[in-house]
Amino acid sequence: MALTMPAFLLPHTVTVKPYTGTGAYGPTFGRPFSVRRAYVEDRRRLVRASDGAETISETTVITRPDPSVPAGSEVTVWPGTPAERTAIVITASTFDHPSAPAHLEITLT
Repeated sequence: MALTMPAFLLPHTVTVKPYTGTGAYGPTFGRPFSVRRAYVEDRRRLVRASDGAETISETTVITRPDPSVPAGSEVTVWPGTPAERTAIVITASTFDHPSAPAHLEITLT
């Protein structure tokens, strides 16, 4: 049985608009949904995108591995606060190990 990330470590809520592709007018997105158990950390770091390009991530979000958050999705962090902002997903990586809590790490622009 896989361990899940304890709720007390995930005190934040984020809103995700999943990327579904590109249409005639640019990127298209699915129906937005809230992730009520997340950890948001504003920390600048260098990451490698799925196409191999190096880019700067301003924010990392950690959630339980349940939601599907493809690269290119829009994520709103700190909703309802003066720090609220929407950013694009650079990468979403699932971490799953039998002796550690499974989680999804999302890097944002």
